[in-house]
Amino acid sequence: MSDFRTDAADRLGTEPVGRLLLRFSLPAITGMLVNALYNFVDRIFVGRGVNEAALAGISLVLPLMTVGLAFAMLFGIGSANMISMRLGQRRRQEAENTLNHCLLLLAGMGIVLTAVGLIFIDEILSFMGAQYGSLALDYARRYFRIILFGSVIFQVGFGFSHCTRAQGFPIITMIGMLLGAGINIILSALFVLVFRWGIEGAAWATVISQFVSCVWILLFSLSRKAVIRLRPSAFKPSLRIVGEIMIFGLAQFFMQFLMSAVQLLYNISIGWYGAESLGVAAGGDIALSGMSIINVISLLILMPVFGITQGAQPLLGYNYGAKKYDRVLKTYIRAVTAATCICVAGFIIVQSFPLALVKLFVPDGSEELYYFTPLAMRSIMLLLPLAGFQLVSVNLFAVTGRPRLAILLNLIRQCIVLIPCLFIFGRLWGLMGIVAAAPVADGVSFIFTGILITRELRKLRKREG
Repeated sequence: MSDFRTDAADRLGTEPVGRLLLRFSLPAITGMLVNALYNFVDRIFVGRGVNEAALAGISLVLPLMTVGLAFAMLFGIGSANMISMRLGQRRRQEAENTLNHCLLLLAGMGIVLTAVGLIFIDEILSFMGAQYGSLALDYARRYFRIILFGSVIFQVGFGFSHCTRAQGFPIITMIGMLLGAGINIILSALFVLVFRWGIEGAAWATVISQFVSCVWILLFSLSRKAVIRLRPSAFKPSLRIVGEIMIFGLAQFFMQFLMSAVQLLYNISIGWYGAESLGVAAGGDIALSGMSIINVISLLILMPVFGITQGAQPLLGYNYGAKKYDRVLKTYIRAVTAATCICVAGFIIVQSFPLALVKLFVPDGSEELYYFTPLAMRSIMLLLPLAGFQLVSVNLFAVTGRPRLAILLNLIRQCIVLIPCLFIFGRLWGLMGIVAAAPVADGVSFIFTGILITRELRKLRKREG
C-alpha cells in the first residue's frame, strides 16, 4: 500500500502536466457539472410546470440553503482535512474517531436547522427580500418547509462525501453526486410536469435524491472498502476533536456564510428596487425570478471551472512543496487557459442568446421578465471571461499555504467592493444599479488579483532559475 501511494505521489512530479490536470480534473468537473445541470433542469421544470413566481420563491430560499451548506462544509470539510492529516501521520484510530464525530456533528446540526426552520419559518422568510403581498413568498414557504425535512439527510450526505474523497475515493463521491442528480432530474420531471405537484414536487424530488446520495455514501463508509470505517462502537467523545474539526473547516464556512449574506442582500435589493423600477405590482417577484434564472446559468458555466481548480490542487501543492516551480507555472498556466476558454464560451452564448435562454425556463413569461432578465444577464456577466483567471489564481494562493491572501481576494469581491456598490448604485440607478454592482466588483477584484499574482509568478520564475 505504501509503495503504491509513493508511486502515485511521485507521478505528480514526473508525468506530463497536461495529462495529470485532465486526469484529476475530469471527475471533479463531471460531478460539479452534473450537479449544476440538475439545478439548471430543475429550474426549467419549475418555470414551465408552475410559473415565474415559483422561480422567485426558490430565489428567496437560496440564502437559507447556502447557510445549511456552510455548516455542512464546516463539519464535512473540517473532518476531511483532519482525516487526511491523521492518516498521513499513521494515527488511524483518531482518524476513525474523527469520522464518528463528523456523523454526530452533521446529524445534530441538521436536527437544529430543521427545528429552528420549522418553528420560525414565517419570521425567517419575512427577511428574505420579498415585498408585501408577494406571490413568491408563498411559494418559498411551501418549498422551504419540505426542504427542511431533508436537512439531516443533506448535512450527512454532503459532509460525508468530503470524508470519502479525503480517503482517496473521489470516484465514489462522484457516483453519489451522479445518482442524486440523475434521480432529482427524473423525479422533478415526474412530480412537476406529470403529477402537477407544483413547487412541492420540486422540493420532494430534491429531498428524495439527497436521501439516495446519503445512503450511498453511508453504505460505503460502513463497508470494508473504506480506508477508515464508520463504527459507532469505537466512538470516544472528545471536545478537542470537535474543536480541531471546526478549526479545519472554519475558512470554508466563513466564505460560504458570507456568500449567503451577499445573496440575502441581493434579494432584498432586487425585491425592493424591482417593484419600483419595472412599473408593475409584481415587479419585485419578476426581478427575483430573473435573478434565479441568471444564477443557475452562471452556476452551469462556472462549475467546470471549479472542477479545474480542484483538479489543479494536488499538482500545484505537490510540486510547490517539491520545489519544482517550473511544473507549478505550467500547471497554473494550463489551468487558467482551460478555465478561461470555458468562461469565454459561456460569455459568447450569454451575450448572443439571452432571451432564448430565458424562454427556455419560462416560455410564456411576462413582458417585464423578458425585458429585465436578458439585460441583467448581459450586464452581470459582462466580465465573465476574467472569472477563470480569478478563480485559478485565488486557488494558487490557497494551495501553496497562503489562505489569508485567498480569503482577502474573495473578501474584496464579495464584501469590500460588492456590498457598498449595491447600496450606492441602488440609490443612484435603482434596479439596474444593483445589476451593475457585479461587474464593477469583478473588475476591481481582477485588478487586485492581477497585481498579486504577477508578483507571485515573478517569484516562481526567479526560484526556477
